Amino acid sequence: MKKLNYFLILLFFLASCTSKNIPLNKMKVIVWDMACADELYIEKMHKDSTLIKKKENIRLYEQVFLVHKISKDQFYSSYKFYQEHADQYKTLIDSVQAYGMRQRSVPNNLIPKSSSLN
Repeated sequence: MKKLNYFLILLFFLASCTSKNIPLNKMKVIVWDMACADELYIEKMHKDSTLIKKKENIRLYEQVFLVHKISKDQFYSSYKFYQEHADQYKTLIDSVQAYGMRQRSVPNNLIPKSSSLN
C-alpha cells in the first residue's frame, strides 16, 4: 500500500512539473501567422527602404502574440520543445504547410480577422 501511495505522489509530482507547451493545433496557426508576419515585413521593406528594419519585425511578431494571447516566452519555449522532439516537430511543420495551403485557397474576404497583421 505504501508503494502505491509513493507511486501516486510521484505520478502527481511529474504531472505537475510537465511543461505547458502550446498545443499543436494552436501552434500551427501561430507559426503560420509568424510566417505571414515575415512575408508582410519583407513586402514592406521592398516598398520602403527607410523603414526601421528590426523594430518593424518585432512589432509584427508582438501583434501575433497579442492576437493569440500568448507571450514571446511561451511561443519560443514551445517552439524549442517541438524542435527537440523530432517526430512532433515534423508533425508541426507538416500541419503548418497543410494549414497554409488551405488558407491560400480561401478568398481574402473569408479569412478570419485574427490572421490579418496590418
